[in-house]
Amino acid sequence: MTNRTAQLQRATSESSIELSLDLDGTGKSDIHTSVPFYDHLLTAFAKHSLTDLTVRASGDTDIDVHHTVEDVAIVLGQAIREALGDKSGISRYGDALVPLDEALVQAVVDISGRPYLVHAGEPAGFEFHLIGGHFTGSMVRHVFEAIAYNAGLTVHVTVVGGRDPHHIAEAEFKAFARAFRQAKALDPLVSGIPSTKGAL
Repeated sequence: MTNRTAQLQRATSESSIELSLDLDGTGKSDIHTSVPFYDHLLTAFAKHSLTDLTVRASGDTDIDVHHTVEDVAIVLGQAIREALGDKSGISRYGDALVPLDEALVQAVVDISGRPYLVHAGEPAGFEFHLIGGHFTGSMVRHVFEAIAYNAGLTVHVTVVGGRDPHHIAEAEFKAFARAFRQAKALDPLVSGIPSTKGAL
């Protein structure tokens, strides 16, 4: 079987990114985006999706973290799409319900080739909260949008409950990771591409 890996670079006037991943890894990560809480979230994604992930990113964080966070998510999505190849033999679907103390999040992933995000349930005001003093809560949804669009994933993320913004955001990433882990897994019972269309 071909290694399901990707290594990409992206440079703009707003950010510079180098990213590599292995979908069949063990969850090892080496992540430095210059946005500390984002490093924390991506480390959790790698660990719980069993994806080896290395990221080096810098950008105009003196203005805002938005550009760097979004651009890393774009490259991560592109790398996932590339590493998946023709998607032959994958399970395709994944579903996870993940708690983090008082927070509870469900994520469902379909490696469909059709980018779509349904994101709901974050408490009022979450989008304005500065987690760690620098990471705006609104960026969580934005990251999932960028990953889903660039990887060709259908993603549903629902916050069932939660109070602490740190816990909610982290539970969202862990739930997404666990659902993605199931969806990307190679299923020995699947022959070829798991779609009646013959392509994903």
